[in-house]
Amino acid sequence: MMNVAVKILNSIDPPVPTLELIAIRMFITYVFSLIYMLITKVPDPWLGPKGIRLLLVFRGFSGFFGLLGIYYSLQYLSLSDATVLTFLSPLCTGIAGAIFLKERYTMGQALASLCSLVGVVLIARPTFLLKEISPSNFIINEYDLSFLQGDLEKVTPQQRLIAVCVATLGVLGATGAYTSIAAMGKRAHPLHAMLSFSSQSVIAAVIGIVIQRTPVVIPTRVDWIAMLIMIGVFGFIAQTLLTMGLQRETAGRGSIAIYTQIVFAGILERTFFETEYSFLSVTGTFIIITSALCVGLTKQHAQKAKTKTNIRLSGSESDLEQGLLEGLLEAQTDEQSKVRRETEPTRTPPSKVGGH
Repeated sequence: MMNVAVKILNSIDPPVPTLELIAIRMFITYVFSLIYMLITKVPDPWLGPKGIRLLLVFRGFSGFFGLLGIYYSLQYLSLSDATVLTFLSPLCTGIAGAIFLKERYTMGQALASLCSLVGVVLIARPTFLLKEISPSNFIINEYDLSFLQGDLEKVTPQQRLIAVCVATLGVLGATGAYTSIAAMGKRAHPLHAMLSFSSQSVIAAVIGIVIQRTPVVIPTRVDWIAMLIMIGVFGFIAQTLLTMGLQRETAGRGSIAIYTQIVFAGILERTFFETEYSFLSVTGTFIIITSALCVGLTKQHAQKAKTKTNIRLSGSESDLEQGLLEGLLEAQTDEQSKVRRETEPTRTPPSKVGGH
């Protein structure tokens, strides 16, 4: 829904600049997070719990670079090309979780990530892979920023290479953000991570506006204000749910769900903007949903198997305990019998007295 609001907002003349959108969205997220934490009296609302404050700073720092990567690359890459590069982050997150957090990253999860990435390629149809097929115009990013790209035909190979490098930096930033959330786990409230991310993003966006001398668009129409509020509210909800999910699941498994974003984006665009859904898009959607279901069902089977194993172990432990008790009782009985035999007076047999 946030993407729909952004697309509608960009159709209103003049469109709101990108950095201003980031600043507004993250400022609303910051305000909501802070108010909730103060009302519910969450401990350490400003800096977060001790022991994970560096992780919170790293989450905000890396999260901003994740945003910067996609927004910069969109100036020199097509929307579909930049999207495919962005969706490398879930795969990288699974690998990072296995390396740095020592999480279990199975071959099935890696295969599901690769299949989901193939689904993204089929939906986005990037020009550097599928040159003969027209790219998709789905809302596949957090913002529809195609108006920023200008005339891509004038982009030089050097600019494109730099954009790919910056997009890769954005992938690393998103990977660091997701991995840091998984590392914090439940040691921090989800809004601690939200507060750190939003505050640093607002500061960085404002600095970017000042450096680039971007003109600030003041919303004056009711529909403008409504769309801006929708962006902030739905962005806050989406980030909160993402944080809660990554805190409760391993980085590799939790990040796979990010691929479903492109599925919902396509459905919403078809609903609100009547965008045609091609055969490749349907195929890509099917692959992504199937991969996500496989990962979810694998988790359920693993939990059931673990439960059954625990039951068998409990039974074995019970039998072992009973056997030990019986052995101790038997040993105690033997010891008591031995003590009684030793304490009883020794009886000498009567000697025979014979005459000569």
